[in-house]
Amino acid sequence: MGKGQPVVLISSYGPRLCGIATFVEEAREFIQKIYPVRDVLVISHIDGAGEGVFPLIDIKNRFWWKPVVKQIKKLDPYVIHIEHEYGLYEYVDERGMGDGNQGFLEFLNAVSDYPIVVEPHTIHGRLKDFEENFIYELCKTADVVIFKHEYQKWRLHWTFSQRKWQMPTNIIVVPHGARPDMQWKPEEIPRLKEELGLNKLKYLSNNLVGLVGWIQSNKRWDILTSMWEEISQEIAKRTGQSWDLLAAGATRDPNHFCDYQKYIQEIELLEQKGFAHYYEFIPRGEIYYKVMAVCDFIVLPSVDETQSGTLARIIALNKPYITTAPMEGLTAQTLDSNGGLLFTTKQMLKEKVIRLACDKNLRGIFSKNLKKYLDEVVSWEIVVKQYKYAYKLARLKKIKSIEVNLPPDF
Repeated sequence: MGKGQPVVLISSYGPRLCGIATFVEEAREFIQKIYPVRDVLVISHIDGAGEGVFPLIDIKNRFWWKPVVKQIKKLDPYVIHIEHEYGLYEYVDERGMGDGNQGFLEFLNAVSDYPIVVEPHTIHGRLKDFEENFIYELCKTADVVIFKHEYQKWRLHWTFSQRKWQMPTNIIVVPHGARPDMQWKPEEIPRLKEELGLNKLKYLSNNLVGLVGWIQSNKRWDILTSMWEEISQEIAKRTGQSWDLLAAGATRDPNHFCDYQKYIQEIELLEQKGFAHYYEFIPRGEIYYKVMAVCDFIVLPSVDETQSGTLARIIALNKPYITTAPMEGLTAQTLDSNGGLLFTTKQMLKEKVIRLACDKNLRGIFSKNLKKYLDEVVSWEIVVKQYKYAYKLARLKKIKSIEVNLPPDF
């Protein structure tokens, strides 16, 4: 039997070191599983590569979308599923002036004969004027728009109502997917430590708090590293246990290099005293999960809303965690999952780290809650079924002119 029309994903893609590229690699894998008789293909930026990948988007070209349209017409897709973040599709001219994603809207109009699903990764609770207008135009042009959290939808309803704008009815909420197949039993952790080479560090404790992921200014590792020696000593005093900090990741953005150097210097000072270790690796693929797996819990001291990929891996591993609040999606998923603690001050972070390290029972409760949240809400196996439903709505709209009617939930 021949294959049907392909599902076409449009996004950044590996080997680009980009959170959305990594997200799409996982999403593609699980979408392919529910569409065995269709190819799941990718049209990417020019630095994308791999089987079934068409690296066509050259954002230095004002009309970057024209080769993409040409390829789409050749592929004749079942549905077009676009991952959107402003920077991915922003053309900047010789004066340094951006087009405000105008080219992206032009692209949507140029492929409007096909069912279109757009999944924006940046929907803040308090939008700028430009973002409000863009989302309005996006919802008007796309068949279905996917938000990650319910609060984004009800907050948009409030924002639009203040403008006297009609609230779109084609927004569906689908959470950020997390892998259901990346878990290790406690007895397997020594083998993972050996595989990562951590068993060679004789001073490194068996009890580890993790700072894991891309090292950027906004991730603020220094909030924890500046207090870690004191925290570690307090945990030892209360429990008699030795706890160390495992800071693991790499930098990718030259603009963050100064802060990266500062964070690493602080960790190296702690390392010299026997309180921490810096483990450098590229945060993508299976190793990302393995590094997190050897930690007892994870700290995410982010000061902006950029951590959903890291949090998805924490949830996949059922790892208790501590993160910043109020921080939109991070806070929403912590409340939804009941799998972690929130902090708003340095002192609160210090208290929460000590509390979680000293309370094995609480860590166990959080881990069970995260497993339930993974199994019932955010597993990729569940998320792709919701994608499938979004595709169905988009096709009914395009082929049969059946309007998508998803009223506000809140």
